[in-house]
Amino acid sequence: MVDVNLASACGLYCGSCEYLGDKCAGCGHIAGRPFWTAEFGVEVCPLYACCTGEKNLEHCGECAELPCKLFLEFHDPALSPEEAEASVRERQAQLLKRRETGTEKWVEMMEEKG
Repeated sequence: MVDVNLASACGLYCGSCEYLGDKCAGCGHIAGRPFWTAEFGVEVCPLYACCTGEKNLEHCGECAELPCKLFLEFHDPALSPEEAEASVRERQAQLLKRRETGTEKWVEMMEEKG
């Protein structure tokens, strides 16, 4: 059975994350409260909070404002500007695929990619 809780609101696939298991159970399982939120001084990931909490959407790909300022600016601070831009482009592309195929099918495709 496909675990749709491994599909994050921001377009990342938690199943390929190095922190899955030890530090995190996946965005959907922990309601957008990954281990790193404390480092940012927030309780919930701002993207998750906006998407699921404020707009009641499953993921950012369902939002008419994609890519909004928050989506463009909120990323891993360890990334270089070039890496951050590439990450934003990839997440946006994945969200659009997910919107077209549905979350379950998208997760299946991501699992097949390995």
